[in-house]
Amino acid sequence: MTRLPGGLISFGKNANCTLELCPVSVSILEYQPSIPGNAAIIVLFLISMIVHILQGVKFRAWDFMICMIIGCVDEIIGYIGRIMLNKNPFSFGAFVIQTVCITTAPVFFCSAIYVMLSRTITHLEASLSRLKPKLFIWIFIPCDIVSLIAQAAGGALSSVQAGTSNKSGVHLSQAGLILQVITLCVFIGLFIDYVVRYQRHPTARSLTSHMKLFFAFLFLSILFVLIRCAFRIDELSDGYDGALIHNEPIFMGLEATMMALAVLCLHIGHPGVAF
Repeated sequence: MTRLPGGLISFGKNANCTLELCPVSVSILEYQPSIPGNAAIIVLFLISMIVHILQGVKFRAWDFMICMIIGCVDEIIGYIGRIMLNKNPFSFGAFVIQTVCITTAPVFFCSAIYVMLSRTITHLEASLSRLKPKLFIWIFIPCDIVSLIAQAAGGALSSVQAGTSNKSGVHLSQAGLILQVITLCVFIGLFIDYVVRYQRHPTARSLTSHMKLFFAFLFLSILFVLIRCAFRIDELSDGYDGALIHNEPIFMGLEATMMALAVLCLHIGHPGVAF
């Protein structure tokens, strides 16, 4: 809770500041999120979600489709929260919505990717993988769940603690993000290892042009998620007092754009396209 002269409160459950009473510079973000920019991101995720539903139904990729739908809905709700902050930058509820939803949405996209690689290995040649295909799901999905819980709880807690010296919520969110990065890096290592082993195996079928395109866009999607996670870890390193959290262009470039690109890449890096 941030108190100002005259009994005004700029942040927290009891915030009573409005743009008529308080300058936007005393709000938690110190700016009004752009309506055109955030609306454009909402439209991109909405269109992508619809296309993923159509692809999921067409190719019967139900598990992949469900993960993508949940992730897109999470992103859309998060950016609606940012538009709400444009109308009232002092809204505690809107800040919690954007913090929790935008922070946690990529976890669902990662889950979709883990499920997809498991299916891909089964389709190509399971014996060449260092892990059994099902283990990609049983190892990486639980890591994602732990990461999701840490980021969601940390985001909610850090929102409550904003403006105070208690940074446990921020640290919890960072821990969740770091776990997500570690999980992704291990996954990438196993992913690249499998592709190399498959291509070097004398009896393996040659990868089709569709499969090569699938792997390329799948890798690009993972790369975009990693860039986003690295940015969020750096952003949270100074809590809500750092420069990055108050810079919307950087946020839109390294959070919104990276995740939109990651989701769009998964239309081509889609199991139905490859097999």
